[in-house]
Amino acid sequence: MASIRSIATTLICFALIFAATASSEDASSAKPNPALLDPALATEKAPYVFRAKMETTAGDFVIEVHREWAPRGADRFYNLVKIGYFNDVAFFRVLAGFMAQAGMHGDPAVSKVWLNARIKDDPVIQTNSPATVTFAMAGPDTRSAQIFINYGDNSYLDESGFAPFGKVIEGFESVKKLNSGYGEGEPNGKGPSQAKLYRSGNAYLKVEFPELDYITRASIVE
Repeated sequence: MASIRSIATTLICFALIFAATASSEDASSAKPNPALLDPALATEKAPYVFRAKMETTAGDFVIEVHREWAPRGADRFYNLVKIGYFNDVAFFRVLAGFMAQAGMHGDPAVSKVWLNARIKDDPVIQTNSPATVTFAMAGPDTRSAQIFINYGDNSYLDESGFAPFGKVIEGFESVKKLNSGYGEGEPNGKGPSQAKLYRSGNAYLKVEFPELDYITRASIVE
């Protein structure tokens, strides 16, 4: 009887080890979402209100998005989070008292296809107050994947068309801890160059700006 129990225990142990190994291999072999290289696959309509958890190297925070504030911006952000776009993406431009910006992908191949995946502007309904989240842009109808979080009262951005789509409702202290030591980016400062980041991705940032903080994982809170 003892021998049978011993054999059974051994078999169970082997089964558990095999299951754990298989699970690990499945996780490591998971393929990136195909929408990362084809924005046309990321066009779901966002819920009326939803939350996204951003896990970062400075701590976690939660963004609550209200689609009525900026429907196109909310839809784009929802899809970016769902396809894993923000995973391992740096806060490459953090200016104390002003804002923290992220959204240039660590893989140049992904940045290339999303740069021109632009959405039309939304009317500005909410003001750029502290903790609100807005898409960066370089003129009318140029929003793609870069977002920023307002640190202070940046309501003067409203008249330029920057339309907040959400707000940090938990963990704003983590946002305030994001490394701002590099300051403004090139060519106006000594921080990261967006052109170089576009061409070389995280490989450039890891060497030249090793103290930057990153979004390690972004997910929709069910």
